[in-house]
Amino acid sequence: MSLGIAFKGPEGIVLAADSRVTLTMQLQVPNQPPLLLPSTYDNATKLLRVKGQDYIGAVTYGTGAIGLTEPRTAHSYMPELEKELEGVDRLSVQEFANRLSQFFLLKWQAQNMPTAPGKDMVFLVGGYDDRAPYGRVFEVFIPSRPTPNEWHAGPGEFGLVWGGQKEFADRLIAGFDGNLPELVKDFLNLDDQKRDELRQRLQSQLQARVPFAFLPLQDCVDLAIFLIRTTIVMQHWVMDVRGVGGAIDVAVITPTDGFTEIQKKKITGEEMWS
Repeated sequence: MSLGIAFKGPEGIVLAADSRVTLTMQLQVPNQPPLLLPSTYDNATKLLRVKGQDYIGAVTYGTGAIGLTEPRTAHSYMPELEKELEGVDRLSVQEFANRLSQFFLLKWQAQNMPTAPGKDMVFLVGGYDDRAPYGRVFEVFIPSRPTPNEWHAGPGEFGLVWGGQKEFADRLIAGFDGNLPELVKDFLNLDDQKRDELRQRLQSQLQARVPFAFLPLQDCVDLAIFLIRTTIVMQHWVMDVRGVGGAIDVAVITPTDGFTEIQKKKITGEEMWS
């Protein structure tokens, strides 16, 4: 499941993600329902970039791989996307999000991947348009919502977008678990309008008072790392899917320097076991 974060700050965009990917295999047991066996791998790369598009990047979360018999991560397809965009002039963030969405939707369909609620491969695309003073962040759901949706679209709007196993980040920033309004709706027999009003009320009263428009870029980086690290540590103790783990990869994008990796896991040899 993982946890991906895009932070639109006044000084730049921050993209951050963990490195764990979970694959699930069905084991047939005689006279019993199929047994689901999850396997986790902690070296997946979910921080994505395309050569030649130096002012844009993305992180991915949700479904970790495309393919039912020979699954592949989104990162493993990036050479093909780079080839497709080779020689293309600098794209706007929205244009790039559209191209990325079209590319992965075709891959999804070619592999006959299932369409089911909550089973999307999601991308947060962030970056800068040419000569734009502030960045832009778009969210894409493959396959259910391939049209990019922009977050914090106004020129003076800044803030975080996060997804995946986000319950602990929800509680820290929003002030409540994202499932709470739906639980209250069912318990009190509320209609959808009342549920949405409850969500807005909770957000206005409980959201952490973080001055997003004030934060320097370093503080944006620190907050993104904190939310992922907290989720990783908390999952050490809870009885649930431990879908967030491994190294935390972080990049920033600014209008002057473009995409810059701040921290990224390295491939090492056997000394890592010493």
